[in-house]
Amino acid sequence: MPANRCPNPNCEYFNRALPNNAKVCPWCSTPLGNVVSNTPQPPSQAQPIQQQPSQPPPIQYQRPPTDQPNYQVPQQAPVDYSTVYQPRVSYPPTPPVYTPPPQRAPVLKLIHSTGREFNLIGEGGYIGRRSQSPGIVPPEIDLTGIPSEGIVSRRHARVDWDWSQNAYMIVDMSTNGIYLNNNSLTPGMQYRLLNGDSLRFGQDNLVNFTVYVV
Repeated sequence: MPANRCPNPNCEYFNRALPNNAKVCPWCSTPLGNVVSNTPQPPSQAQPIQQQPSQPPPIQYQRPPTDQPNYQVPQQAPVDYSTVYQPRVSYPPTPPVYTPPPQRAPVLKLIHSTGREFNLIGEGGYIGRRSQSPGIVPPEIDLTGIPSEGIVSRRHARVDWDWSQNAYMIVDMSTNGIYLNNNSLTPGMQYRLLNGDSLRFGQDNLVNFTVYVV
């Protein structure tokens, strides 16, 4: 004996084997027969179909359109690279500048009549005797110890190299006076000292020197 089958094509149990003693479809309540009919009943004769509560369709994520950006690119003025890059210009090497050595004054020497030699250190200084008092700087040409040294003052004379005159200049600062080539010097005035000049301190002809500029 063939099994009962639901003839309703819209039913979940359509064309499925049902119990032989079933009179209607347990799902759609369509009357069952012994023969499976492939022809669906017209809508007027068909029993109302009980639909199972439908579930809401799943939410599908939609990607936002990307064909147009959601921001605006700031407009920048075109860069003039001709003003940014400057080509390197090669210049000829600068020749070294010649620096002449510093000028140096010649050495002033005073040779005493006893043969003792006195040299001036530097381009200027005093001629005289050192003081016995402590803390006083001795003169650059110290005549202490020569015969008749009492004639020589502590600051007897001042000598300096004069570049414009190209010579040493002497100024009398003494009490007993200075004689250059037997000529008395006026105190406070400058006189040139030349190589081979005769220099005498005091009028008694006791302290005599010969000038050498080398």
